[in-house]
Amino acid sequence: MLDSVKIARRQSEIRQSLAELAGKENPSEDEVRNMDELDREYRSNETRYRAALIAEDTERRDAGDELETREGQEWSVLVDGFEVRQIAMALDHGHQIDGRTAEVVTELRSNGTYQGLPVPWEALEARAGETIATGTPDPMQTRPIIDRLFPGSVAAQMGAQMISIDHGEIEWPVVTQGASVGWQTSETGDVGAAQAFQTTDKALAPDQTLGVQMRITRKTLKQSGAALEQAVRRDVNAAIGVEMDRVVFLGSGASGEPLGVIAGSATYGITSTAIGASADWAAFRAAVTRFITANSASGPKAVSGLVRPELWNFMDGAVWDAGSGITEWDRLAAKLGSLSMSHNALVAPSGSPSACSALLTTKAGGVAPIFVGKWGAVDMIRDPFSDAASGGLRLTALATMDVTVARPTQLEVLTGLELA
Repeated sequence: MLDSVKIARRQSEIRQSLAELAGKENPSEDEVRNMDELDREYRSNETRYRAALIAEDTERRDAGDELETREGQEWSVLVDGFEVRQIAMALDHGHQIDGRTAEVVTELRSNGTYQGLPVPWEALEARAGETIATGTPDPMQTRPIIDRLFPGSVAAQMGAQMISIDHGEIEWPVVTQGASVGWQTSETGDVGAAQAFQTTDKALAPDQTLGVQMRITRKTLKQSGAALEQAVRRDVNAAIGVEMDRVVFLGSGASGEPLGVIAGSATYGITSTAIGASADWAAFRAAVTRFITANSASGPKAVSGLVRPELWNFMDGAVWDAGSGITEWDRLAAKLGSLSMSHNALVAPSGSPSACSALLTTKAGGVAPIFVGKWGAVDMIRDPFSDAASGGLRLTALATMDVTVARPTQLEVLTGLELA
């Protein structure tokens, strides 16, 4: 029984005893002493009761969080034991999938339709402490093998939120008009007219599918064994990650690509400001000021920036204060919350003088500026004919994704940042 329930029952008994004693016209000394003791116990129990409620409320919340996340924890445990090499062997020579891998495949198939074998997105994550490699590691060699260079997702660094969707289209209603305020102009006057609470829907649709193709030779399958697991995992991850970062910002919206944030700034209603001058902190400061006055950011530390490496090269060489050696880049980096560099997510500098673009984002009220939807799992399909003569394995990984912008006021594109 909970302590709070026990204390509440005891309080009820004390109140009943006090009521009986208080009803007597001439109580004896023992009865008066008993009333004093019951009164002290009652006051003490009130403090204990409040403390018990606080402790039990914390326990209830902890138990509720555990119940809410237990399903996700169980799924994480299953995915941790997922083996991509079992998928490759099953597609190659019909290997019977077993263990946690079989459970994950069964669960994914029950929630979606796949031509081949489904691979969960989480299984493609690069795990900490792993050796990075692009090719197939040779068990006889101990030297480190260099992977294709791919840093952490730029989209994630800029505040994009990844949304997992089983099937169908998903919409997020975003508030565009809400409560109004106004003062009463006279003693009997109204405080102002109310306005309708309005939202606009931001949709993610499964209309764009990315394909990643991989050839695995017969020697690779026989030579690598379990090492094939990490090689395939990282290579598919890197290929999808690089292209995802590109289309999130530069997707054309045509030829099967989703519409990217920068390429589709006019369509999304994102402010695009032409600087037309040498890149410096003042240009970025003006954009941050616009964020703050639009109630999209509380200050410069709430703003994230995405720039080209060439912009960093120019601004880091532009000395603002010769005495201290402070550069324009130092000023920019010290003021903004975070800065990311990418040659993949922004168009290369062009023109004369050479100029490039930059992107600023912020989170307003905890709402991500960009939504990236990914449907179901990665569909891994085998092509049994293309490499049949050599005994190789041709794999195609299909990933369905889409991009949308939550609030255009949370983003701003700066164009014409000159590098001279």
